This record gives sequence, C-alpha cells and structure tokens, in this order.
Amino acid sequence: MLCPKRCSCQNLLPSYTVLCAKTGLLFVPPNIDRQTAELRLMDNFITTLRHRDFANMSSLIHLTLSRNTISQIRPYAFADLQDLHALHLDANRLTSLDDSHFQGLVNLRHLIMANNQLQSITEGAFQDFLETLEDLDLSYNNLVNIPWDTIAMLVSVNTLSLDHNLIENVPEGIFSNLHKLARLDMTSNKLKKIPPDPLFLRIPVYAKLKGSPLTSLVLSFGGNPLHCNCELVWLRRLTREDDLETCASPRELAGKYFWTIREEEFVCEPPMITRHTSKMFVMEGQEVSLRCKSIGDPEPSTHWVSPEGKLIGNTSRTVCYENGSLDILKASVKDSGKFTCIASNAAGEATAPVELVVNPSPHFDPKLDPDPGPSDIPTSIKSNASGGPARSDQQRVSVSDLTSGSATIRWPPQNHIPGVRMYQIQYNSSSDDILIYR
Repeated sequence: MLCPKRCSCQNLLPSYTVLCAKTGLLFVPPNIDRQTAELRLMDNFITTLRHRDFANMSSLIHLTLSRNTISQIRPYAFADLQDLHALHLDANRLTSLDDSHFQGLVNLRHLIMANNQLQSITEGAFQDFLETLEDLDLSYNNLVNIPWDTIAMLVSVNTLSLDHNLIENVPEGIFSNLHKLARLDMTSNKLKKIPPDPLFLRIPVYAKLKGSPLTSLVLSFGGNPLHCNCELVWLRRLTREDDLETCASPRELAGKYFWTIREEEFVCEPPMITRHTSKMFVMEGQEVSLRCKSIGDPEPSTHWVSPEGKLIGNTSRTVCYENGSLDILKASVKDSGKFTCIASNAAGEATAPVELVVNPSPHFDPKLDPDPGPSDIPTSIKSNASGGPARSDQQRVSVSDLTSGSATIRWPPQNHIPGVRMYQIQYNSSSDDILIYR
C-alpha cells in the first residue's frame, strides 16, 4: 500500500492506519489508501473538507481532524463513511452545522466538536445517527440555542457535554427518554434556572463520578448565574454536592454556595398587577390597546380572557404581547364588556378587570368589514414574542410633536372607501373618562 508523503502508515491486520500529525498539511492528502481503517490528521492547517477527500473510504472507522483550521465542510463530505464510529473535529474554526454536513454517518458513536466557534446547529444536523451516538461533545463553543428536540432523540447517548457555551434555557422534559445518559455537563453557561426532569428523579444524581454509570447520573451545573427561587427547590433536594454552584440572584442569596442554602430560602413571590387600563371608551372600527403590567418572582406570564370567558390569542384582529398588552386592531360593538387580565407564575396568580365600551360610529360601515360574530377571539394563548405583526407606518394613524396641550395627528387617505366627507377625532384626558369629539 502507498503511504502519503510525510505520513507514517501501519498495516496492522486486520486494519490499516495512516498517521499524518504535525506535517504542515493544507488539505487532506489525495493518495490515502481507500481501505484505511484509522486516519489521523491532527495538528495541521487543513481549512476545507470535500467529498473527494474521503470518497469510497467505506472501511474507515476512526477519523481524527483535531487542531486544524477547518472552517468549511462541504455538503456530503462524509457521505461514503457508513462505518465510521468516531469523528474528532475539536479545536477547529467551524461556526455552524447544517443538515448536509454529517449525512451518511449512519453508525457514528462519538462526535467531538469542542473548541470550535459554533453558533448554530440545525434540527437535522444529527439526523443520520440519532440512535447510535453515544458521546456528543459541544463544549467551548458560542452556542446560545441548541436543537433540543434533536437532543431528546439521542436514545443511546451516554455522555453529553454542553459546558462553556452561552445557553440560556433548557426546555422541560428534554432528557426524560435518555435512559443511558451517565454524564451531563452544562457548566459555565448562562442558565438562570434548570427545569426538573423525570430522568433526574428516577436515578441517583451526583456532582462527581461515583458508583456505576449504569445506575447513576453525573450532573454538573456549576458556573451558571442561577436564580435561586422556588423553581430550583427540586435541584436542592437532590442528594449531591458541588462547590462550583452558587446563586447569582436574588440579592439576599447572591454569592452563596447553592448547597449551603436551606431549602426554605428558595422562595417565589406571587404576581401582583401594578398597573392596568381601568375603563376605556372607543368608537367602532378603532384600534384598542389594553394594558396590564405585573411583577413577581419568577416573572409572571400574562393572559387575557374575553367578556365571554374565552382565552384570547393572536388572530388577524387581536395581538397579545409578552409585556401584558392586548391590541384589538378593529373594535366591534360586540367587544364591549369586561375583559380580565391574568398574571400567573409558579407561586400563584393575580387578576384585574378591564372594561371596554365600544360606541357605534355613524361613519363606520360594517359592510366594508366582515361581521366578527358573537366572538371571534380564539382559545389559543400563544404570546407574540416579536411584538406583534409588522404593519407599515403608511397604514396606521401616527401622533407626533406632543405637548401638554397639543399634538400633530397624521392618518392615511381613505380613498378606497366611498362617500367619506369628513373625519372625526375623539380624545379624552387621562384624569377622566369624558370623551371629546372634533
């Protein structure tokens, strides 16, 4: 067998090994024997991986590309490596992983991606080895978001290293089906809370390796800005100790070691609504904004209930915002009634009534707008994280040059509505509910 220049090759039956470490390579040598079983190319200057680099290498079991300058993996670069068990790509310059990068690695067991510059991973990036992967190392990267739904399907994973990233949250129940998981490392991320998981409660959990990996889980969460309230009581109750874990908040617990704090000090504060719209009068066809602000620990989520008792969600006519506001884009007389703002968190809930009065408008022609019926407010309560649908400034009324006694109001021409001869402006003072028309 021909051995590439500057490489050393070992024909140790039944496998063939090629070692090209620290040889100054700028690319994968083209004349590597296609029957190679182990290929080590670490400590070089390879920048790009192409399909031709590993074409027809169906016998390759172990591939090491650690400590190169790889910033690009061409689509299907590993497509012929159906028997590859271990792929080491640590200490390179990769910034993203997509669905095509690892296609064909149907028997992969170990994927080491530590010390890259990863910022994004698509949901399908690990699709070909969901059931075979045993070891996944994504530590020391720049990941804020992880494809959690994909992680939840790694049923054979034993070690999961996500430490030293920028991860801000972990969805509840993600690890519940990972029955073979023996080590989970999330040290030094930006986690304020960690949701309970059935997996953590089924088996003994430790901070350092002890006992059999088959019957225990080593769980590391140190170095995160943990917010030590009632949502972390479950973690405090686990039989484990880890001096790395401290509380970043609330203020009275900041800097204290997690495991020295008494369980009863992990408290939450129920919601309190601090400000809300009390009563609002509007004309039919107008846009309405109902406000509701609340405080609590953890931060409360806000929902609205219609006068008919239905939960309000986002539709073509209603927009719910994360800050507690509700917009009705075109008010109907049938919207009149008492709306309810509900603020809730782990410690309880608070409610506030908001009365809306929609007066019929002599200039509003319902024939130009579909009848909303008794109630067209849905039961979905999905919030609008982005702040509602984007609407062009040309399509809405704008107010500027505000002073204590004047304002400039601009609105789009209504040329598409036949018969418009005049416009009516309605306003009122914040100190009373008397409407003034001009």
